[in-house]
Parts: sequence; structure tokens; C-alpha cells
Amino acid sequence: MGTIHLFRKSQRSFVGKLSQEFKLVAADRRSWKILLFGAINLLCTGFLLMWCSSTNSIALTAYTYLTIFDLFSLVTCLISYWVMVRKPSPVYSFGFERLEVLAVFASTVLAQLGALFILKESVERFLEQPEIHTGRLLVGTFVALTFNLFTMLSVRNKPFAYVSEAATTSWLQEHVADLSRSLCGIIPGLSSIFLPRMNPFVLIDLAGAFALCITYMLIEINNYFAVDTASAIAIALMTVGTMYPMSVYSGKVLLQTTPPHVIGQLDKLIREVSTLDGVLEVRNEHFWTLGFGSLAGSVHVRIRRDANEQMVLAHVTNRLYTLVSTLTVQIFKDDWMRPALISGPVATNMLNLPDHHIIPMPTLKSDELNPLTSTPAKPSTAPPEFSFNTPGKNMTPVILLNTQTRPYGLGMNHGSTPYSNMFSQGFGAPGMGTTQGFRTGFTNIPSKYGTNSRGQSRP
Repeated sequence: MGTIHLFRKSQRSFVGKLSQEFKLVAADRRSWKILLFGAINLLCTGFLLMWCSSTNSIALTAYTYLTIFDLFSLVTCLISYWVMVRKPSPVYSFGFERLEVLAVFASTVLAQLGALFILKESVERFLEQPEIHTGRLLVGTFVALTFNLFTMLSVRNKPFAYVSEAATTSWLQEHVADLSRSLCGIIPGLSSIFLPRMNPFVLIDLAGAFALCITYMLIEINNYFAVDTASAIAIALMTVGTMYPMSVYSGKVLLQTTPPHVIGQLDKLIREVSTLDGVLEVRNEHFWTLGFGSLAGSVHVRIRRDANEQMVLAHVTNRLYTLVSTLTVQIFKDDWMRPALISGPVATNMLNLPDHHIIPMPTLKSDELNPLTSTPAKPSTAPPEFSFNTPGKNMTPVILLNTQTRPYGLGMNHGSTPYSNMFSQGFGAPGMGTTQGFRTGFTNIPSKYGTNSRGQSRP
């Protein structure tokens, strides 16, 4: 008996955690068929790789890579079942649906990397073409075709089925669709099979098998070994053309972009929400693809002060939930109150204003004044930019009374000042009298023509 440690979490290794999740997936009976197909896929892939080595055919190698891609699709299907079992956690609040998207993206990218490897090997073979043995070439082609079609048609792979329908058509699908329209014009019964567009995985399996059959016949008839390299290039290009649109679509989902086909519907729903009773504004809306077929979004809704928050929230959620499965709505009421008056030390300082405000005026240096005219002398050098030597610099500081500069709204007397008080207080400077004249209110300031000793105006 050892020491009992309370509230101690058991530390599991990565293999232990993986085995626990695998048991969780294996508990579903639907996953047994996927595990069986995965075991058969490994067996077929091993035989095909041995036959590729014995025949020295790079075209059969390129076709075998499609079987390896089928193994990736089965793993993606297992991940889809695991996502359905697992529930959202506090760490992953949106669930694990993005793992399906990541699995599809990784599978398609790996298939394209294998195709690029085939293109590189094919270019090297064009320089020195080896001899191709056709003993097991045709057998390997039919084994790979049978298993690929049986896997694609027997196992329902929800992530790849959705991506193949939602992604844009490949160039192979477009060319086959043109041929199908012409064929369906002759035989209308084939329209249910070939139109509107074929399954891209079934299509590439059939096209690759057709290329290998042509390769087998040309090598058997004319010993034309270069056709094997040409078939490998064709299969690699068809693989890239088929997988590239799916990679682009799944990559956009990982980047949390809004699907183009739902932008119009989202705009219509936002306009409907903005016209609801009590809603003033809808802003900061953001919608993105959470997983295949599921949208997530968040929106801020500004409502009236007298509106019911719960009622508006229910109406907004009811409108947007038809398209957005995971939605976050932030409701806040309109705030049109005026800001409060200034309080604190700023207001206290403003209430204790002094009686006078002295505005100091800049003074001139003594060497800049002309002793004869008491005006600034003309500078010997050009003044700097935005520098003006004006007579106004000789003015003495102006004193402004605080009775007319009190701030509005601070509990002080304000309003229009009577004419009598205005003439009585006036403006002054140090050394001037306080007796005002009739027109200007300043008796010590000379008029335009000056005054004589008797106080009469000069002519």
C-alpha cells in the first residue's frame, strides 16, 4: 500500500490518449466497416507497390497514389465520426468540426505533392526511357480500379462528399460535362448519371484506368515505352486538377472566410434585423465558416432605451438562426445622456480664478528700437520665415478682468453686462487712469490728430 494522493490527475502518455480516443470511435458500429476497408487498402497498396517495381511502370505508380489517397479519405471519415461523438469543451467551445476541414485539406495537399513527385520522375524518364514490362500492368490496373470504386461507392464519406459538391469544378469535370451533354442528347437516359457533373473521385479513377489501358495496348503492339511516361504525366495532371479546387475551398474555411454563396442571404437577414421594432443599428457583424455546412457569427445590436432586451434578442436570434447555427448576439441600449459637468481638481481651480488675467506681450531688445521714432529699426539681415517685426511688440501687457471671462455653467453670474457697468470697468493698462470718455472710454489715449494742453483737438 502506497501513499494516497488526493486530487491528483493521472498523467497519460500520447499513446494512451490515442488508444482511448480510438476506443471511443470503435464503439460505433459504423466505424467497423471503415476499419475493414482500411485494412484491405493497406493490403492492396502493398501489392500494387510491388507490381510497380516489377513492371518498372511510372504510370502504374501514379495510379497507385490514388489508392493511398483513398486511405487518407478513410482516415478522414473516422475523424468525422469522432467529431460527432465528442462534445464541445471549455477549451474548444466551438467543438471539433474544424478537424474535418483540416483532414480534407491535408489529404488533398498530400495527393498533389505525390503528383508533383510523379511529374519530376517523368521528366527524368523522358531523357532516358527504361523498358516497361507489361506482365502485371493490366492486372494491377483492374485491381486498383475495382478497389477505388468499391471504396468510394460503399463508404459514405461526409466531408469529401460535401467538398466535392461545394468546391468549383475541375477542368476534367468541365470537359467530361461537355461530352456528357452531347451524349445525353443522343441517349437521354444517361443524364441521371453524367449530369450535372460526375463525382470527381470516380471520374479520375476511370480516366486513370483508361490511360493505363491505352499504355498497355501501345506497349504490347509497338513497344512504345514512352507512352508510359506520357500516361503518368496525364494522371498526375488530372490528380492536381481534381484536388486543387478542394484544397482551395477547405483552405478558405480554415481562414474563417464567409462562403460567397451565402453573402447575399446574410445581407438580406441583416436588413431584416435592422427593421425590427426597437433596433436602431446593427454593427460589427462577422460571419465565418466553422465547419462543412455550419456557419458561426457574432453581431452587435443597438436598441432603444425603452425596448425590451429579451424580446429583441429573441427576434434577432430567430431571424439569423435559419442560416447561422452558432450565433453570438450582443445587445446594448442607446446612451444619449449628456456628459456630466467637470468635477474634481480642475473645477476647483477654475472656481478660484484670480481677479485679473495678465497676458504678457513679447518685448523687443533695446538694440532693435530706433531712438528717434521709438519704432523697430529695419533689420540688417532678412528676417527668418514666419517672423514679423511689428510695432505691436512694444505694447505693454493687457489686463483682462475675470468678471467677463467666467466659464459658463459653473454656478457663476453670467449674462449680458449693462452698458453702465461696461463703461465703468473698461480695459486698462498699468499707469492709465480709470476715467472713460464718451466714445472710446479711454481719455489718456491720444486721438488721431492729438490734443493740446487745453484738451482741444488739433486741426
